[in-house]
Amino acid sequence: MPLTLEQILHDTFGHASLYPIQERIIDRVMSGGDALVVMPTGGGKSLCYQLPAVSADEPGVCLVFSPLIALMEDQVTALKRKGVAAEYINSTLGREERERRYAALARGEYRLIYATPERMHKPEFRDALRTVPGGVRLLAIDEAHCITQWGHDFRPAYQQVGQFRRDLGEPTTIALTATATPMVRSDILKTLGLSEASMPLYATPVDRPNLAYEMHEVWDDKDKVDEILDVHRSFRDSGGGTGIVYFALIKDLERLETQIRRRLSDDGGDACVAVYHGKLDPREKKRIYRRFIDAEPRENLLLLATNAFGMGVDKPDIRFIVHAQLPGSVEAWTQEIGRAGRDGEPATCRLLFSQDDIAIQQQFIEWANPSADLLVQAGNALEQVSAHDFSVDDLREVIIEKNRGDRRAEYCLITLESLGVVEQTSIPGRYRFVRPICDEEVEPEAIAAKTQRDLRRLLDMVQAARAEDLRKAIIEYFDLPGGSSDASDQ
Repeated sequence: MPLTLEQILHDTFGHASLYPIQERIIDRVMSGGDALVVMPTGGGKSLCYQLPAVSADEPGVCLVFSPLIALMEDQVTALKRKGVAAEYINSTLGREERERRYAALARGEYRLIYATPERMHKPEFRDALRTVPGGVRLLAIDEAHCITQWGHDFRPAYQQVGQFRRDLGEPTTIALTATATPMVRSDILKTLGLSEASMPLYATPVDRPNLAYEMHEVWDDKDKVDEILDVHRSFRDSGGGTGIVYFALIKDLERLETQIRRRLSDDGGDACVAVYHGKLDPREKKRIYRRFIDAEPRENLLLLATNAFGMGVDKPDIRFIVHAQLPGSVEAWTQEIGRAGRDGEPATCRLLFSQDDIAIQQQFIEWANPSADLLVQAGNALEQVSAHDFSVDDLREVIIEKNRGDRRAEYCLITLESLGVVEQTSIPGRYRFVRPICDEEVEPEAIAAKTQRDLRRLLDMVQAARAEDLRKAIIEYFDLPGGSSDASDQ
């Protein structure tokens, strides 16, 4: 006898029941309707396509587009542990392994296949999808805000998803994101060629009552350390708790780490301090990640991290998140604090505001929008070494000499990868050249417009931080149905 939806939910995914909003989304998707889903980080978005994919009686595959290789690999690993036939295909795989997975996909061996949006341009990927028995039955677009230039993580390849969807025969489509303003939501629909009527919005309030939003103005490092330790002690003295302190710059993280450790030692506290950032060895990253996930509240683990940590982290009992430096956008801040209090228990989200930190984010915006000339220069330089793979440090030496503090080379690679000029290899941090860059692919006017949008988002973040009511400012920024509470969606 086929298993019921409830049995699969319990036996495969380990849930006794769904949230009401999940029920409504899953009912619509399983009946062939499209849906735009906006739910906070940790709100259960993935289940809205995973459960229909696993529960379907007819043949076919669920294609999941995800912009982050690490996140898709984590999700596939978790699904495999649950006994789900899931796999990913991306540039980190060797050629032989990619071809093996293409063949398995074409035979219909997977229920879910994850890929980056750039993969849609690969003929062998398209051929495999065309051959799947039952075809692509469900298209899930994760991190859907990447579709739009108005979003905070624009990914050019995502703008082709609408045409690709039509090429697939317009399968049932679900677009999901944790953060989307009205303008972003409108652009997602436009890109997909759908309307509010054909792709209705399903949203939970961005506000979560168990999270305490706080903004404290600080003037120097001592103030920041005082505030960090104040939050840490409040949970330590009331039973313990794990927390994350986010920094914008690694050098600032390392400087305050020394002061925090010294103060904790002088205080006689029993907290453990760990550090996570993008420059750590991959094995060290995995060790710190595992230590954080497995930490018990009584350990009072204090993780000092950059935004390199967090995507895909599913730890329900994070008791506090402190931003030691101003985030670059309301969307980024909301995503990061969304990792706190997923168990429904009280958690504190404290934002430390310093006027000086605005300049840090302005510098990030400059780096994140390399000029058209620099992008073409980078593309041409990499074409000269096309016979070898390379790293961001190799590119930096060619176009910016050896200033490791300048991150333009890193963002050049991100842009070139999104254009399909380069792709990641199976070795973390290494890239390979794919094709020459065309001058018309990089438009100075478009870069200037994106820079202005990024600066506007930074200004929105500053205004929210300075608002009399931070919670109200966040609710109004996203302008989602249900306002600050909607009992039917909890």
